[in-house]
Amino acid sequence: MALTPPETLSPSKVSSFKDCALAFRYSAIDRLPESPSPAATKGTLVHLALEHLFERDAPDRTREAAEADLARAIAELRTDPEFTGLELDEAAEAAFFADAARLVDRYFELEDPRAVHPIGLELRLEARVGGLRLRGIIDRLELDADGGLVVTDYKSGRAPGQTYQQGKLGGVAFYSLLCEELFGVRPTRVQLLYLGDTTVITTEPTEQSTRGLRTKVSALWQAVEQACEREDFRPRPGPLCTWCDFHAYCPAKGGDPALAAAFVVERESATVIDLVERTEVGAASAS
Repeated sequence: MALTPPETLSPSKVSSFKDCALAFRYSAIDRLPESPSPAATKGTLVHLALEHLFERDAPDRTREAAEADLARAIAELRTDPEFTGLELDEAAEAAFFADAARLVDRYFELEDPRAVHPIGLELRLEARVGGLRLRGIIDRLELDADGGLVVTDYKSGRAPGQTYQQGKLGGVAFYSLLCEELFGVRPTRVQLLYLGDTTVITTEPTEQSTRGLRTKVSALWQAVEQACEREDFRPRPGPLCTWCDFHAYCPAKGGDPALAAAFVVERESATVIDLVERTEVGAASAS
């Protein structure tokens, strides 16, 4: 029986499918649980602190304000499963927050936030391109000195080597395509701000690059649909396996794919039972 493709495609899903088709299936289609990671959660925290910083009026975006905004972000994240799931002890938690503070402080080495004119923060965009729904979240959408759109994406790690830079820019170019679809304007610049080593990588989208991205996204979606139709998602062992949550289900790691299928069946059965019970309770209340 063919699998149902995900309803939308995002930059992370595009990257996941290209990195490992089987991991893509387990995450995007089977929706198997994934453990939070310190690096990803730290990125969430830093993004939230910078979002709060840019909610301030331009003259108030100082290092002192950023410290307060980080404290606010920490308070907001403390009870989130993404953070509590890390199960950090007191020493690890202190180191986690100290590292986040260093990353927020390093941001000020990359640009002066008082000179930035944001028009959207953590902006959720969704557009239909052909028969495909694309979606993504832009960390910051702003206007440059000439009124052009600029897409900015924060990265809490270090910049990749020259070989991998184009792949990373591809995700931000994806956001540029969304802007063009929704607003009818192509951004003049997209940029990645790497807080880990204070590196900025930028590119200027063109008609040719945007057209090429449309073609690549369409081709990748066709590959996803074919893989769903054939139920053919193959693992691609490599360095990223170190951070993968799906070893128990991955044949390349000695796992059993049948365990993943059993989990999905159990979850769907539980959903049906819950729906039936709610219906019965509703009917009883009505009578």
